[in-house]
Amino acid sequence: MNIPFNKPHLTGRELSYMAEAVVNGHISGDGGFTKRCQTILEQSLGVTNALLTTSCTHALEMAAMLLDVKPGDEVIVPSFTFVSTVNAFVLRGARPVFCDIRPDTLNIDERLLPDLISPRTRVIVPVHYGGIGCEMDTIMDLAGRHGIAVVEDNAHGLFGRYRGKLLGTFGSMATQSFHETKNLHCGEGGALLINDPALVERAEIIREKGTNRSRFFRGQVDKYTWVDLGSSYLPSDLLAAFLLAQLEAAESIQGRRRDIWEYYATHLAGWAQEHGILLPHVPEHCDPSWHLFYLLMPSLDDRQRLISGLKERGILSVFHYQSLHVSPMGERFGGRIGDCPVTEKFSSQLVRLPFYNDLNKADLERIVGSILELY
Repeated sequence: MNIPFNKPHLTGRELSYMAEAVVNGHISGDGGFTKRCQTILEQSLGVTNALLTTSCTHALEMAAMLLDVKPGDEVIVPSFTFVSTVNAFVLRGARPVFCDIRPDTLNIDERLLPDLISPRTRVIVPVHYGGIGCEMDTIMDLAGRHGIAVVEDNAHGLFGRYRGKLLGTFGSMATQSFHETKNLHCGEGGALLINDPALVERAEIIREKGTNRSRFFRGQVDKYTWVDLGSSYLPSDLLAAFLLAQLEAAESIQGRRRDIWEYYATHLAGWAQEHGILLPHVPEHCDPSWHLFYLLMPSLDDRQRLISGLKERGILSVFHYQSLHVSPMGERFGGRIGDCPVTEKFSSQLVRLPFYNDLNKADLERIVGSILELY
């Protein structure tokens, strides 16, 4: 029997909650299940406001609109990230400034940021890769001294912590993903976390097609109208119903993922050290979200050989982000080979192992055993 790379986990309540949404007669956006999900996020994370969105991509786009990013502005992003991190700001006319990553956590290298800041810099977007926190103390201090906004791309990091503080609670805003590959999911979905109360009302307007419809429903105005830019970023309440079941089971889901992560780490540590292979590094001051587990192989050939060998044994492993600064779009913004050497090196060496809640001990033994046989 094959072992896939990912398999969406079900808690058992998803379908009954979705059926309840249908019976309630409200399956469009901002229904009862949406509000319950938002309340859980706000209370568990301690954020000012959490707004469900159709994707993490759309949450990032909302953040760019809320910050009034304009043509000519610069946004500092890691080259090692998903394209949505950059696209959200490029769509507003901004120029991405690509930063290399740390060789230990694969997060944005905060030591390089001072040389990348210019008078045009408006935003820094740290990405908590694999749910291991960026060096947020340094980033926030630097941003504060220069008057630069910080938007955390926390697609991987829900419930991870940096120095005891939850990821997604440092910047003025943060974005979450509930794509089916994430720890908690609803197929496709996301959320915008707002830590600056001054942004809440306008965020509601942007999310409601640029109207003050939310204020109308609260009885604050007698009719609603078009007052700002916006788009349709509301997920269906059917998706929120699915997500609620996941959020309610967050503790058990996270616990199981931690067990899987630690199995890989324990059983591959000696082999990795012997062969010069790097495993995920977790600084002592970070608590991961247990989102993924990777191997950094010595070369591209080694990576491809391992992926092919596992596939022949019915085990699907995958590589991850490619260097954005040398992509066709990245080159249009001035990216060149050699600008981000750590990103260029590791993006060609990284292998992600199967990681989902329903992996059992026999599956894990088979995966680890196959790796040890192949390399």
